[in-house]
Amino acid sequence: MAPEERADAARLLRGFERRFLAARALRSFPWQTVKHPLCVKHPPSVKYVRSFLSELIRKHEAAHTEPSDELYQALAEVLTAEEPTHCHRSYLLPSGDSVTLCESTAIVSHGTTGLVTWNAALYLAEWAVENPAVFAHRTALELGSGAGLTGLAICKACRPSAYVFSDCHSRVLEQLRGNVLLNGFSLAPGTDARAQHPGPRTPEAERPRVTVARLDWDTVTAPQLAAFQPDVVLAADVLYCPETVLSLVGVLRKLSACRKDQRAPDAYVAFTIRNPETCQLFTTELDASVLFPGRAGILWEEVPRHDQKLFPYQEHSEMAILKLTL
Repeated sequence: MAPEERADAARLLRGFERRFLAARALRSFPWQTVKHPLCVKHPPSVKYVRSFLSELIRKHEAAHTEPSDELYQALAEVLTAEEPTHCHRSYLLPSGDSVTLCESTAIVSHGTTGLVTWNAALYLAEWAVENPAVFAHRTALELGSGAGLTGLAICKACRPSAYVFSDCHSRVLEQLRGNVLLNGFSLAPGTDARAQHPGPRTPEAERPRVTVARLDWDTVTAPQLAAFQPDVVLAADVLYCPETVLSLVGVLRKLSACRKDQRAPDAYVAFTIRNPETCQLFTTELDASVLFPGRAGILWEEVPRHDQKLFPYQEHSEMAILKLTL
């Protein structure tokens, strides 16, 4: 095989591997990968594996190629298997490392959508990996961390000194703690506190101090937020209804009062534009913070779209990242 052909084959396999491990729709079936080490250790959805193997066998038969016995054996193993309530998805990083998440198999579970990974979290993680200097040697506070994809990618690829995951739903927090541990990080003491200073770094070289905090946007106070001493604040896919938008702007106003080394933290909010009116409400509320006396000013600008496509998500989704000046 010529060098250029090998390069094309490698790109094809890499793209397939990324989509399969993340349990996303596949455009082609260049190889059988249910025995990939990550899948063996952290199994994806039974339904996904069953659909994958069935389609792979159909592709073989359509090409008049006899599928291997191993394919039929693998399919037989999952045909009668029960679908658990949770499964794993794995996302490959440019370094060769990966982020593996335990997620709910249902989009809505236990009254929340925070137990699965949404597109804007993948989009923000891509941007972060492309811009590691934003996070390097700094403390990051994430609002509404959900399953934890964005933060874990940043912890593995961007070298923050500390990272605070936060959410308010008990099931989300429980799953989030598990995903942090699953990816080889230790949890700092006091992770159940509503707001607690991350404290001094551990002597473990080049690994961030990781905290999971319960944080209710409507009740948390500015002093409690300031205790985290964030340099960077970020959030992904949290603009899904007007009530949430208003709560988010409220907590951002409180964060604007936080000062570390005489400056407020940088903030980045990523979102999928599902309902333009909801997104418009967000920017209108940010503008109102500037226009009305007595409100902390929040200027914003859209971050240029990035070209790096590391993670599989819906290509036609319209997404954006706003940089806020708190």
